[in-house]
Amino acid sequence: AAMAALFAVVVPAAAAHPLGNFTVNHLSTVRISDDQVEVRYVLDEAEIPTVENQRGSREELLRRKGREIAAGLVLTVDGRPVELEPDGAPRLSFPAGQAGLNTTRLEVDLRATVADPKSVELRDGTFPGRIGLKSIVIEAGDGTAVRTTTPADDPTDGLRRYPQDILKSPLNRTEAGFRVREGDGTLVAPRSEGGEVSTTRDSSGEGFASVFEDAAAGKGVLLFLLLAALGWGALHALSPGHGKAMVAAYLAGTRGTAKHAVALGVIVTVTHTIGVFALGFVALSLQQFILPEDIYPWLTLVSGLLVVVIGASVLRSRMRWARDRRKGVALAAADGHSHGHDHSHHHEHEHEHEHEHSHGGQHHHHHHMPDELTWRGVLSMGTAAGLIPCPSALVVLLAAVSQNQLTLGLLLIVAFSVGLAGTLTALGLGVVYAKRLMPRLQFGGRIAAALPAVSAVIIVVAGLALTARAVPGVV
Repeated sequence: AAMAALFAVVVPAAAAHPLGNFTVNHLSTVRISDDQVEVRYVLDEAEIPTVENQRGSREELLRRKGREIAAGLVLTVDGRPVELEPDGAPRLSFPAGQAGLNTTRLEVDLRATVADPKSVELRDGTFPGRIGLKSIVIEAGDGTAVRTTTPADDPTDGLRRYPQDILKSPLNRTEAGFRVREGDGTLVAPRSEGGEVSTTRDSSGEGFASVFEDAAAGKGVLLFLLLAALGWGALHALSPGHGKAMVAAYLAGTRGTAKHAVALGVIVTVTHTIGVFALGFVALSLQQFILPEDIYPWLTLVSGLLVVVIGASVLRSRMRWARDRRKGVALAAADGHSHGHDHSHHHEHEHEHEHEHSHGGQHHHHHHMPDELTWRGVLSMGTAAGLIPCPSALVVLLAAVSQNQLTLGLLLIVAFSVGLAGTLTALGLGVVYAKRLMPRLQFGGRIAAALPAVSAVIIVVAGLALTARAVPGVV
């Protein structure tokens, strides 16, 4: 009940952009008549691109966007390029977004005069390289009948809403062709199937942004707001990703202690906070040279490769220990008198090793369980888990800068990072103590013996998955 009351302190004032805080979404609606082609171009930019948009004057922004749209939209009629001319004044607005930031909405009407068109093609090359929805839809005008494979309906209602199926797989339709003949406005085209409408994808991120909105507006006690930010960070860590499997597998596969689990949490907190501020610097100072969303695939790639190296190191150490142990057993057997004993001490120093003794001969072999866990490994794993900043934390930072509330933003971001790391630390502690209890359970000894090798494989697979996810964004 107390936790529910705490989260009730912050009620989101504005929804996050459904496709993410970095997205640049655009839609072209084509209407073909017997004497003209009309294009209504709608641009919907999320909070982070809008920060750059609002730096200059409104007139400067309209000129810049107009040049980009004019250069990127290419209309071809009967095999010949045709210039699109403005048809009325553009309509620019800044709807409210997350954390007191705005989004950008621009509507531009364009028109080209043609005579009895037979084939029409439109290619949308605007804003290349930006992530987001890209779509073209068709309408039949007076005196024509149009046939096309391009959908005739727009499930987004002019980029005002985003159906759930589009969120799962955003449209990337940048070219469309139409066959035209005389008619009475008929249209033969497929329909887009729009599913359930969604207004946000990540409630934990939106909740965190709303904490800043309340704090900046002076609503609520700062201590409670910091606790709320910490709670949203903890919830955010439970969403897919964020290194939970990697951290658990790493501590399970090595001789991790409570001290190592806490250290991992501290490193994740520091790394995540530094990452947010570094990305914020890029968004505020270098966006004309490099886009913040272009950095994410590289961070994911570095994180993935780092995890692969860590997992491979643990696996190699385990395989070397197993090989040496087999050699020791063979040598002891060759002496004609051997005995082995295994023992595992589960104290705070938590160590385990095995001996193979041979008496009456020259051999006395000790085969200690490898001490795969090093502080360098802990630092690497913590860095990998915290390296990719949460976009909502970046939104809060940008909002804090724009509202001259940098100290407040920093406090909330640190609290959010602590909450995120706290979940990983709690998971790590659970793994450490569960591993100590395992030998007491039936079959627990066998599971404990196999756990390091299995955990190392899990770490490698997780790293490879991260790397594979990053590759399309960097090539």
